[in-house]
Amino acid sequence: MSKFVTAEGLEKLKKELEYLKTTKQKELSERLRKAIAFGDLSENFDYHDAKEQQEMLQRRIAELEEEIHEAKVVDPPAGGGKSDKVQIGSTVMVGGFNPQIFKIVTASEADPLEGKISAESPIGSSLLGKKVGDVVQCETPDGNRECKIVKID
Repeated sequence: MSKFVTAEGLEKLKKELEYLKTTKQKELSERLRKAIAFGDLSENFDYHDAKEQQEMLQRRIAELEEEIHEAKVVDPPAGGGKSDKVQIGSTVMVGGFNPQIFKIVTASEADPLEGKISAESPIGSSLLGKKVGDVVQCETPDGNRECKIVKID
């Protein structure tokens, strides 16, 4: 099953995978080598901890490889222009008393502190497919509120 991702998100996944396969694996291999050098592995906490960390690292590498393999990059609008509707990859300004800017991304790329919200989130899903001037009901932690779409990039 394909997972949608922006080109930026796919690049981030690839960088994480590269880091884990090179730097992190080397660090864990060195840690294991040192732990083994202490002898008696049955009571060697560092050895058992390093083995556990190595297993978690291998699982994460496998997850990333699968995500990258199944990734379907969300293309920008045809002709390289911007779309008149909110979609994954859009940057949306919603107005009102306190205007806010959100970038609509996939769930794996969401980072609310950076203004990146998932298309699957309550706010993101309510904005998808809407146009400038549309007023939508957005579910927020403070309750429902109306959001008017002011600008889409």
